[in-house]
Order: sequence, then C-alpha cells, then structure tokens
Amino acid sequence: MEAVIKSVKIAGMQAAVPPHRHSYVESPDIFSQEEADKIYSSTGIHSRRVLPKHLCASDMCIAAAQTLLERLGWDPSSVDVLLYVSQDADYALPATACLMQNRLGLPQTAACLDISLGCSGFVYGSWMAGQMLNGSNGKRALVLCGDTSSRHLRDDDRGSLPLFGDAGVAVAYEYDENWPDSYAVFGTDGTGGQHIAVKAGGRRNPTMPDKSGVIKQTNPDLYAQSRLHLNGAAVFSFTLKVVPKLIRDALALANIEKDDLDMVVMHQANKFILEHLRKKAKISKEKYLIDMKDFGNTSSASVPLAICHQLSDFFDNEPKKMLLGGFGVGWSWGAIIADIALQIQPQIIEINDDFPPLILEQNRDA
Repeated sequence: MEAVIKSVKIAGMQAAVPPHRHSYVESPDIFSQEEADKIYSSTGIHSRRVLPKHLCASDMCIAAAQTLLERLGWDPSSVDVLLYVSQDADYALPATACLMQNRLGLPQTAACLDISLGCSGFVYGSWMAGQMLNGSNGKRALVLCGDTSSRHLRDDDRGSLPLFGDAGVAVAYEYDENWPDSYAVFGTDGTGGQHIAVKAGGRRNPTMPDKSGVIKQTNPDLYAQSRLHLNGAAVFSFTLKVVPKLIRDALALANIEKDDLDMVVMHQANKFILEHLRKKAKISKEKYLIDMKDFGNTSSASVPLAICHQLSDFFDNEPKKMLLGGFGVGWSWGAIIADIALQIQPQIIEINDDFPPLILEQNRDA
C-alpha cells in the first residue's frame, strides 16, 4: 500500500532509556570472551539497556513525552492525538494509551489508541498520526514507541540474549498546511509470523501461572513458549528479499533518487543485516545510519532512538530529506520519506528507578 501524507511535520523527538547497562563483551557470562567479541563484531551490539521489572515500556515513553512537551513548549491540552506503539501493553485492558492520556494531562477530546506492532511500528505510527491530523480538526499528535524486549528472552538463549534492549521514545507531529508532502509505503506477509514470535501469553495460548507463579519449573513448555523465538536466518532472508524493494518503491512514490536523500535510518536490527541491506540497496555509508552499539535492538523505538543518539547536530535551519524504514516481526514492513526540520535537538534521557509507574490505581478518578 502507498500513501501520501499532506501538511504534517515532525516537530521533535525525545528518547528515554534505563540507566542499567549490560554487556556480554565486558562480562561474557554465558559466553567465552572470544565468543562475545565475535558477537559484537557481527551484530555491532556492545551493550544494551535493561529496564527494572517494576517499570514498563510505557513509563519510558511517559518520561520521554513529558520532557519533549516541556522542551517544545507545548501545553498538553494542545495535543489532539496520542498513539502508543508497543508489543508490551501494560494490561490486557484497558488500552495503555488511555492511561497515558490521563498521566500526561491531555484533553478528554484527544483520540488515543494502542498499536501492537514491533519493528515497523514507528513508520506505521507516523503515517497514522499524519492521516488522523489530516482527517480531523486536530493540530498536534504524539507517537510514543517503546518495548521491553529483554523480558521476552530466555536466560539460556545464546542467540537472542545479546541482541535486545529496552527503550522508549516520543515523537511530536504538527499540522502545517505549507509543509511538503511525505510519502509512505507499507507491506505485510503473515506467513512469516512464526519466525519472530512469543507464542504464549495471548488468548490463543494463555499463560496461567500456578499459585506460586513459577511457570519455568512447573510447566517448562509453557515457559519456553512465553519467551521469544527468533529465526535469524529467516529474518536475514526476508530483509534482503523485501526491504531493498521497499526502498525503491518509496523513492519512486516520492519521485526522487537515492542521491536526493540526506539520510537513511532503518530499523536497527543488527549490524550484519544492515550492512548487507545497505550494499544491496546501493546507499552510501555517509547517508546510512547504523547505531545499536550502546542500546541493541530496541524494536519499535530503534529508528527515533538512533536519530536522538547520533543526529543531534544533523538538523539545522534547512529541512533534511530522510527515509525512515522498519521491517521485521509480522512479517511487517514500511518506509516513509519526509522533509524533517526539528524545532529542538533530539536527545536521550535516563529514566530513574524511582520514576512513578503508570498503574491503574493512579487513575481511579480519571
């Protein structure tokens, strides 16, 4: 599917990560030092951030959103749309976005909803925010992307443990009738759903712990199915088959060439995949951001997080033409080409362990 997004610009980006850093390179643990060094060389991931268990992805996103609103000088009452993009909802119900509306002080006239997507989620969220502003009287939107991917991992999964980290981001969008069009392309292939999956925990295969809550010992099969299954070879094959065409299709829709782009930022899966993708798409290194050394694969947050980490000095008074893309779990993929001129420099903050969690008990009067 193709879409043209009219009159909506990205005004700002803000990321939030936990201060707790884990590195298998510095502390090999289940790996030998030689194995850990090889993993780093291949994946480009030296360390990752891990959120403490009493906090959720929503808390990182709330911290990012509060900081972003303050830095932009936006009154929360001026935000008309809130989209929470995550595969780690706080509760089975209600939607986490509803609790975020209350916590952030957004007006009761705001449209707020959850989007359950991972690697492609930021692109989908950007498109949906743009179209919601275009199709309404709304002027401002927030897209909050976050996941706690580290919690889906088994402690004996040597293939996935070094890869995934936790992060949350907030991205602000604003209606501007004079802003240039943005162009988006999307795709889905559900036959690939088996290759990145957590099979237990939903309604199809619910997890019901016993009274002690110890699933791992009492039901090892259920425990294994409630943790991430990742077929790395299938992910690599899918990426090289689908994503170069995605980039070509986005460029064709925008009616531009690769050389017209100022920067390409794809989902930060791992260095090995991204380097092969860059070469196959024939994009120069200077215009292609790879940045996962300090954070790992952070799912829906990875594109804005990479921008906040590496491109704080990239934006000036002139808009930058950027291609932002996501691909992975689903299979699901998407890319957007947009002129971006941020009103503030993107940045990263750390969320303290004593950050007040977003819990239902705090919202009884909402």
